[in-house]
Amino acid sequence: MRFKEHLELVDKHAFLSPSNYHWVNYDYQKLTTRYTTAMAAKRGTDLHALAHEAIRLGVRFGRGHHSLTAYVNDAIGWKMTCEQPLFYSMNCFGTADTISFRKEKLRIHDLKTGVVKGSFKQLEVYAAIFCLEYGVDPYTIEILLRIYQKDEVLEHEPSPEVITEIMEKIVDFDNQIEHLRSLE
Repeated sequence: MRFKEHLELVDKHAFLSPSNYHWVNYDYQKLTTRYTTAMAAKRGTDLHALAHEAIRLGVRFGRGHHSLTAYVNDAIGWKMTCEQPLFYSMNCFGTADTISFRKEKLRIHDLKTGVVKGSFKQLEVYAAIFCLEYGVDPYTIEILLRIYQKDEVLEHEPSPEVITEIMEKIVDFDNQIEHLRSLE
């Protein structure tokens, strides 16, 4: 038997995938819910890509109350870097939607396009990784975190104690993971 190559399928995943076989037990309602959720996630990815290009090109959006508009315009206004990887170790890294660090002020903004409420804990972890990667003491800087979601801009200024606690946990857990790896 000579099998077909299907080169057009390389790096693609089917919605009704054998490796994610749980769909065989779905009814139409569950299928519809899962499909709607998947399409919302794709829309969120597409909106992030649109925002990234607009910020990169310096293209402001018209005035409005939409989260995407405020997010893009604020990022351009504050000359923020978009989609910036932050790295502590291979066990702890992530990509901040937008970030800037000027005049001892760290800004991290996050665009949320889904229905699940965003959490500042995620942005606090980004701040902790930033401080670890760049050797910045959180007690010596101002940290401003923003979530743009559902036509709202939520703002949070975490205490240096909170960021330091997360930093310590990152270092401790990273060491524990490395120790566990050494036992393999």
